[in-house]
Amino acid sequence: MDTLNQLMQGFSTAFTLVNLLWALFGCALGTAVGVLPGIGPATTVAMLLPITGKVDITASMIFFAGIYYGAMYGGSTTSILLNTPGETASMVTAMEGNKMAKSGRAGSALATAAIGSFVAGTIATIVVTLFAPLVAEYAVRLGPPEYFLLMVLAFTTVSAVLGKSTVRGLTALFLGLAVGLIGMDQISGQPRYTGGVPELLDGIEIVLVAVGLFAVAEVLHAVLFEGKVVESQNRFSRVHMTARDWKRSIPAWLRGTAIGTPFGCIPAGGTEIPTFLSYATEKKLAKGEDKAEFGTKGAIEGVAGPEAANNATVTAALIPLLTLGIPTSNTTAILLGAFQNYGIQPGPQLFTTSAGLVWALIASLYIGNVMLLVLNLPLVGLWVKLLKIPKPQLYAGILIFATVGAYGMRQSAFDIFLLYAIGAIGVVMRRFDFPTAPVVVGMILGPLAEAQMRNALSIGEGKWSVFVERPMSIFLLIVIASILILPRLLARRKAKA
Repeated sequence: MDTLNQLMQGFSTAFTLVNLLWALFGCALGTAVGVLPGIGPATTVAMLLPITGKVDITASMIFFAGIYYGAMYGGSTTSILLNTPGETASMVTAMEGNKMAKSGRAGSALATAAIGSFVAGTIATIVVTLFAPLVAEYAVRLGPPEYFLLMVLAFTTVSAVLGKSTVRGLTALFLGLAVGLIGMDQISGQPRYTGGVPELLDGIEIVLVAVGLFAVAEVLHAVLFEGKVVESQNRFSRVHMTARDWKRSIPAWLRGTAIGTPFGCIPAGGTEIPTFLSYATEKKLAKGEDKAEFGTKGAIEGVAGPEAANNATVTAALIPLLTLGIPTSNTTAILLGAFQNYGIQPGPQLFTTSAGLVWALIASLYIGNVMLLVLNLPLVGLWVKLLKIPKPQLYAGILIFATVGAYGMRQSAFDIFLLYAIGAIGVVMRRFDFPTAPVVVGMILGPLAEAQMRNALSIGEGKWSVFVERPMSIFLLIVIASILILPRLLARRKAKA
C-alpha cells in the first residue's frame, strides 16, 4: 500500500505541465534519435547533459528517461523500412521486419513493434514499481565491505559485458579509474596526478568525458572512417494489424516480455541476448505456414517477440541502476553520470534520500509509454523523413551542441581543448573496438569504491579478511568470480565439443 501511495505522489509530480512537456520532448527526441542510424541514446543524453545542467533535476531525469526508452521505439522504424537498425537492440527486428516490408506488410510490422513495445514497457514498469523498493530495502542493510564489492561487481559486469572481450573492457575500465583519481584526494586533501595544472585540481568533469567519448568521438569516427551508405526504403502501408496478426502477436509480446524482464533486472547488460533468445523461441514455437514465413516473407512473431524483449529489458534495467548504482548499458552509464552531475548517487539510499525524484521518474515511465504509442503509430511517415537530413549538417549540429555545452559549464577554454582530446581518445578506442561505457563507470564509481574500501579496512583494523567475514561479502565474491570464470569455462567446453 505504501508503494501505491508513493507511486500516486510520483504521478502528481509527473503530471505537472512542465514535467509532461519534458516527457513529451524526451520521447519525441528519443524516437527521432532511434530512427537516425548511428546516433544512439547514449550519445544524445551525453550531448545534452551540459545544456540541462540548470534544469530542475526531476524534469531533467524525466527528459533523459524519455530519450532512453523513446530511442528503443524509434529503432524499429528504420530496421523495418530500411534494414538499417538505429540501435543494436533493433538488429533482430530487422531480420523479419524488413522481409515483411518487402512483401508489402510494413504497416503490420510497424504496428506490432509499437504495440509490443508499449505492452512490454508497461509490464516491465510494473515490475520496477513492485521490486525496486524491495531490492533497495535489503541493499540498504549493507556495510562498507559489501558496498565496495558491489562496485567491484559493477566494474566486472560492465567490463565483461559491454566490451567485445574482457581484456578490452577491463583496459577501458582502468582508464576510467585512473582519470577518476585526478584531483584532490577526498580524505587527505592532497592534489593527485594534476601535473601542476590548476584546472585539474577539481578533477575532470564526468559530463566532459561523457560528451567527449560519446558525442564528439561518434562524429569524428563517422567523418573519418565510415563510408557513404546508400539506403533503399520500402514502401509502407497504413499502420494496422489484421485479426490474424493480433492472434499471432499477443503470445509473442508476452513471451518476449517474460524473456526480457529478468535480463534487465540482473546486472548482465545488453539487449542483444534477450532479443536473439526471443527470436529463437518464436522460430522454434512456430508451426506450419507461420514457420515457413521465417526468413522468406517475414514472420510477424519475429518482430513482435524481439521488440517486446528489447523494451522489457531496457525498462527493467532501471532496477539495478536505481537500487544498486550498477549500469548495464552505455545509456544507463550516462544516466548514472547525469545523476551524479546533480550531486545524487544512485544506490540503496536513493529511495529514502530522493524518494520524490525516484517515484516521479517511475511514474513518467507509464506516461512515456502511452506518449510513445501515440507518437509512433500515426507519425511513422514523419520519422522516416528524418533520414533525409544530410549527414554533414547533422554531425556539425552535434559538434556545436557539444562544444557550447562544454564551454558553458565553467566558461573555460581549457575544457574545450580537453573535450576534443577526450574525443580523439574515443576515436582511437572505437577504431580498436575498446568499449567506452566502462571509462565512464570507472570515473564515477572509482572514487566511491576507494572511499568504501578505506572505510572497510578501517572497520577491519587494516585486515583484508574483512571482505570475507560476512555472508553477503562472500556471496558477492562468488558472483564476481563466476562472471569472470564461467564464460571462459563454457567457451572452452564448447570448443572441445
